[in-house]
Amino acid sequence: MSELPEKQAKRLKSLIQEAETNLAAAKELLISIVGDDESDMPRIKPEEIAGKVIEGVFDGQSMIGPDGKTYPVPANYASKSKLVEGDILKLTIADGGNFLYKQIGPTPRKQVIGTLVNHDGGYFVEVNGVEYRILLASVTYFKASLGDQVSIIIPEDNPDATWAAVEAAL
Repeated sequence: MSELPEKQAKRLKSLIQEAETNLAAAKELLISIVGDDESDMPRIKPEEIAGKVIEGVFDGQSMIGPDGKTYPVPANYASKSKLVEGDILKLTIADGGNFLYKQIGPTPRKQVIGTLVNHDGGYFVEVNGVEYRILLASVTYFKASLGDQVSIIIPEDNPDATWAAVEAAL
């Protein structure tokens, strides 16, 4: 293969990966706008799951792959699954372009209680002077209001964690 077609093939592969990432982000945005009504979402058949598999680490809102690339994790999935910073995820990019995430390695966790606050365009739970960012999807899912006491899950072995998962609004 000459150098020009090889460069074109690499560029095409890069464009396809970028398009898949953008499509996943667009799906997440659509869900955040119209909701997560399962009846409106297409069902994925087992035969459609063949594709590329990537393992990575959840950073609080996205998965970071082994190559440093960021993959968007749907906020509703992260919220309902109570994903915590440091959890290991497996992403299957199906041949049809669907992104399927699965938690395969939960990090050790602990629960703490704090107060829900909002500033800098985001929601946080303040626990003993430390603020942990939480997903908007968690706030809406648990119908929490500013000032509410909230039980959150944080990584047990990561004192520098900035994200938390909401266990419950109290």
